[in-house]
Parts: sequence; C-alpha cells; structure tokens
Amino acid sequence: MRVRLLRKISLTLALFAITLPAFFCNTPAASVDDEVVQPTSLWKNVYDTSAHYVGMETCRTCHEGVYQTFIQTGMGQSFGFATKEKSAADFSPAHALVYDSSLDYYYKPYWTNDSFYIMEFRVEDGDTVHKRIQRVDYVVGSGQHTNSHIFSTNGYLFQAPITFYTQKHKWDLAPGFEKGASTRFQRLIQIECMSCHNGYPDFVSNSENKYNLLKTGIDCERCHGPGSIHVLERQTKPLVDTSKGPDYSIVNPRRLPTELQNNVCQRCHLQGIAVLNDGKTFFDFHPGMKLSEVMNVFMPEYEGAKDKMIMASHVERMKKSRCFAESGKLSCITCHNPHISVKFTPRSQYITACQGCHTAAPGQHPCTESAQARAAKNNDCVSCHMPHNSSIDIPHVAVTDHYIRRRPAADTANRKITAFLGMKCFNNDKPDAITTARGYMEFYERYAQSRALLDSAIMYLDRQKSVESAKKQNRDYIRVYYLLKDYAKMTTYSSQLKPAEIKDAWTAYRIGEAYYQLHQPDSALPWYQRATEIWKYSLDFENKYGICLLALGKMPDAQKVFEFVIGENRNHVSANTNLGYIYMQQGNSTMAYDYLTRAYNLDPDYEQNLINLAVWYHGNQKPALAQKSLERLLKKHPANEQAKAMLLDLEGH
Repeated sequence: MRVRLLRKISLTLALFAITLPAFFCNTPAASVDDEVVQPTSLWKNVYDTSAHYVGMETCRTCHEGVYQTFIQTGMGQSFGFATKEKSAADFSPAHALVYDSSLDYYYKPYWTNDSFYIMEFRVEDGDTVHKRIQRVDYVVGSGQHTNSHIFSTNGYLFQAPITFYTQKHKWDLAPGFEKGASTRFQRLIQIECMSCHNGYPDFVSNSENKYNLLKTGIDCERCHGPGSIHVLERQTKPLVDTSKGPDYSIVNPRRLPTELQNNVCQRCHLQGIAVLNDGKTFFDFHPGMKLSEVMNVFMPEYEGAKDKMIMASHVERMKKSRCFAESGKLSCITCHNPHISVKFTPRSQYITACQGCHTAAPGQHPCTESAQARAAKNNDCVSCHMPHNSSIDIPHVAVTDHYIRRRPAADTANRKITAFLGMKCFNNDKPDAITTARGYMEFYERYAQSRALLDSAIMYLDRQKSVESAKKQNRDYIRVYYLLKDYAKMTTYSSQLKPAEIKDAWTAYRIGEAYYQLHQPDSALPWYQRATEIWKYSLDFENKYGICLLALGKMPDAQKVFEFVIGENRNHVSANTNLGYIYMQQGNSTMAYDYLTRAYNLDPDYEQNLINLAVWYHGNQKPALAQKSLERLLKKHPANEQAKAMLLDLEGH
C-alpha cells in the first residue's frame, strides 16, 4: 500500500465533485414562448430594434461642451486603463501593503515604469514561501470613494483582491474579500457588474466573464438611449427647436415623467438583488422604459435597520422619504445635473431644490430650528436631513444618505436589527410569485445562507402553479433544491426534461451536478455537456465537464477539455491540476510536474493539487517533499481524511 494506495486516493480525489460557487448573475434565461405585449413610446429610440449605439465620440461632435463637463463626473470617470493618471491611490511604503490575516497572504501594489502590478506573497519563519505577481489592466471608480482593480487574461476579466479607499486614504481588501471570503484572483467580473460600472462592452454572450472590447467610462447613451436614430435625423432632417418641444429621436430624461426619470437612474443606483425577467439581459433596458420591463430589484428589509444602507442604493433610500412619497415629483434630477460633477456643483443647487417645495410665509423660515442652529450649519438643509452614512457593503466609505428625514439621528439612535422582514421589490409593487422566489434564491446565494430564505422561495413557487408557468418552474425548483443539496428531488424535476430542450446553462449544470453527487456520472455527462454547449466559454463549466469525463474513464476527451480551458485561461488552477493528473497517469512525469507546479504557484493551498503533488513526489522518490506537501495541505485543511491516510502511509514506510 505505497504508490498504489497513493495513486488510488489521488484518483478518488481527482474525480471528487467540486461544487462551483454560486455566481451573482445566474438568473435563468427565459422561455421565448411567452407572449409579451410590447409597450410603446413617443421616443423613437426606446423600442425600435433598429436603434443602435453610436458611441460618445459621435455625440461629442455636436455636444462638445456637455462632453467636456460630463467626462469629469463620477460616471465619466467610472472605468479606465490602469495608468498613473487614472489611479487615485497612494503607493508609498507606509500605505501600500495589505495583509489578509484569514488566508495569510500579503499584497503589495506597485508600479514598474508605466505598468501596475499587485504582488501576493506569504512569509513563513522569515522566508518568502509564495509569490505571485499579477499585472492590473483597469481601474474601476472615479477615485471619489474607491479605486478597485481588474485584470484581463485573454479577455476574461477578474477582480484583484485589494482596493484603495480614497476617503480613508488606505489600501485594504476589496469589498467582499474580508473575513476569509477572499477568492484572491478568481472573482469573475460578470456582465451585471460591468454594465453598471462602465459603458456597455462587447461581451462574449456564451461566457460569464469574457469581453472582446471594453469602453472607458459610462457614456451619453446610458441615459439617453441608443443614438443612431437621432444622428440619422439630424443629418437628414431639419433641426428641432427644443425650446418649443421635444426632439423625439432621442430620450431627454428631463422630459420624461417622474417615474421614468427615476427608472433611468435606478438602473444602476438601485443596487440590490436584480432578477431579470424571462428572455431579458442586462443590455435590454433603454431610458424611457420602466425598469420592471427588464428586471425587478429586491432589497432585504430588516426591523430596526433604518440607517443600514448599501452604497449604491440611492433610489431605494429616496423612495423611503416623505418628500418622495408625498410630492409625487421628486426625482434624481430634481437635485442633480448628471452632466456636472458633484465636485463642481455649488451647494446652493441642492438647498434651492429643497426650498422649491419647503416654503414659508413672508418673514418666516421653513426650518423650525432656531436661527442660531441654522447658522451653525450654514443654512444647509442637506447636512441635517441627508447626512453622510457608512455603507454596509463597502468598507471605509461614507456617502450621502438619500433617505430624507426630519431628524435622522433620533430615528436611528441605538436601534438594532431585530428581525428579517422579507424581500421587497423597489421598482415593482406587484412582482409575480416566481420572480419573488428568484429574489430569495439570489439573496441566499450572494449574501446569507439561511434555510429560511429557501423555504420562502419554495413557498412562493408553490403559489404559482399555473399551466403556463410549469415549464419555467421546473428550472426554479431545480435551482432551489440544488441550493438545498437535495439532489434526489432535483432529478425528480429534471426527469421531465431533455438536455437539448434546455436553454439555460445554469439549469443544465445543476442537473449534471445532481447526478454527479448521486454517483451517476454517466447520467451527469449529457447535462454538463449541454451546459458547455450553451456557454462554451464558461471555463468552470468546461472544467467540470472534463472531470466527469475523467470519472467515466474517457481520458483523451477529458484532456482535450482541460487543454481548451488552459488555452483560454492559462491560470485556471483546477484545469492545470487535472492536466497534471492526466500526465501522471500517462507516465509523462515532466509534463505532469510542469502543470502541477504551475497550479501550485497560482494557489499554494489548493487541496487537490497538493494531493497530486504528493503523489508525484512519492512516485519520483522524493518522500520528504511528498510529506511536506501533505503537511502543508493539512495545515490549511485539517479535516482532509485522504491526506491524513496518505501521510500515515508515508510515515509508516
């Protein structure tokens, strides 16, 4: 029981199911059979499918003045190449070092000439035992609050693990990477994130995070809609005198009804759980639509949480305000000019907006505070009624709270969150039951793994049992029981389905995973294959398909899959590990070691790779290194029983 035992254990682990993490943008694609009543609009570029985007440089040819002020706004500066001019960060030695105490990694950002890098390293007993250097390609954020960092590998975008927090003037782990949750260099930048932090990209639609081309900054057409009709009419028809009426060739948000004005802004400033409607994508909203035509955005509601806010939840906060509820006309552009940066907007503009509604009789003041108290605040309504508040999702950041209250401090002092009240949709008063169920499942996947959330999802699914909803309910039940890890129940729902009929990659993957976890790789294989047919460039799906092929002894086919994955992203840890394993089985020791060491250099704590390295070292008469590999594994993953058995075997011989 030496090499043979080790190889047997290695094989078992190599084929062990690796359940993929829940991704943020996984709302099922929808049935195209459902009839939809098409809304209409006077604005020609809202629903005309021939309307297309022309780019901000085209807009600039006629609107140079607006262009010059807009590119200085937070939207105009939202995304750019990683240059010294774009970065707002401090790279001095006193600031530019971050330690992740949970995973025991240090991070150091630095420049080499004009290129920006982040070095990850680990120190043990005074020696550097791990070092990985990653070039940064893009900076996210205007620098008013943060700079986060993105890198590209062959068009696949990932977030780097550290962020510069401008307000606190410090580097720290990126949002969501704290308290052991760091995915290091593996967080996918999916289209939901990119479609709000930047102008619409050229996205590879059968992928999760691959892009052909990126813009640099949010552009004019995100608020005005596709510009092609407008450009054509201005080139071929007389100018419209907009002092007398609208130019209907392109949306002017200021001329929209209040609700539709706010829908333009809340596409990105209503941050929450965005549940796409069937058949819709994150590209489908156009200014002039109701956002609910494309998606429904849910937020969790808690008792005693009035001052708990998400950074980009401005619209949600505003809608809680009496000013919004009672005026019927409060919109984002009541106070803001989107073409002018808040840095250059005079404070008087906001105060004047307040005074537009809050008037008083001659000789009186609309504020009930004393003149002395008002003077102490420079008669600034905003500083009292919309104070800065910390966000619960982004550390080290405080933003203006758009929940307008008479006395915010009195409302929130010493209040504690006492109970979860449910999920509330903030852009649709009556979302259907299936959409609501999806909201609960999304919230479970992203933020809070509470069984009660999934029980609520099942309750809502059970409410909508109509014939027309049965087909899509199958995939929703599959999803909820996947999250519950009730794989037997999943196969009950999937028994009515055939792989070729499935249009949603996540549904196909989840069914495949259910069969795999039930030790039925032969039944899992066609579902994994279907997932990769729909999303050819979802490399994690491809990798799992390869693992299933390995489990069925189809090693040449598995090798092709892993080679495809690495051809797309040479830094895919699991695919490198799996190729190393295949070359070990083929007796190609040199190639095996190359792939295993590459995986180790990418992730020195990856369990399966440490197992395979131990096997390789043992097979190449290096027992001390095999033992060291297993000891390292058990230091990070002390519950790994296979590693314990292998270590005992090594120590016994």
